[in-house]
Amino acid sequence: MSSTQDNKPSALHASKIQVPASNSMPDNISLNKWEDTGFEWAGEAAPSSFERLATVLAGEHEQSNIVLNTNLYRRNNVLHLAFTLTGEVWLTCQRCLQPIAVDLSDEYDIALLDDESQMRLVNEEQDYLLLDEIVTEQSPERLLPFKKLVEDEILLKTPMAPKHADCEMSVEQFGEIPEEEETENPFAALASLKGKL
Repeated sequence: MSSTQDNKPSALHASKIQVPASNSMPDNISLNKWEDTGFEWAGEAAPSSFERLATVLAGEHEQSNIVLNTNLYRRNNVLHLAFTLTGEVWLTCQRCLQPIAVDLSDEYDIALLDDESQMRLVNEEQDYLLLDEIVTEQSPERLLPFKKLVEDEILLKTPMAPKHADCEMSVEQFGEIPEEEETENPFAALASLKGKL
């Protein structure tokens, strides 16, 4: 029952989604418009178009676009945002300071819950968000921050301190390192007094 129902809105909506002139990734998805019929979007996004991600990208390496396939659908009366990312970003290795590729390719399916009572309708392993906490109200629309949610997942996938598995730390030495002089053990004097007291 649910598989045919789930596919119907997608197939219905697929003909509508090809009409827009702009192929750029939408910042938001209007829930008023699409939460009941479903929404699909496929395209590419430049890594630098994500504000927070752009701050950690390696500037000395050309970044390729990330391929994205998205589907907003309803199953068991719960709204889901599913998307597939394909591609990589180049960050800076924290050891050698050279570019390092980080693969972003993965599949995501996030349950978008109206309230906590819906938690019983999803699997324990299912990622979920409460709509009240993420939706922006811009009368008359309720906007799902699509681009921000995708960026959140990308940032979770990128390491905070990326490192090549087999590189040496980049260290520059200035001047000579002075040899340490042997210092007298401060407790040696106490030891010599021990027997005298």
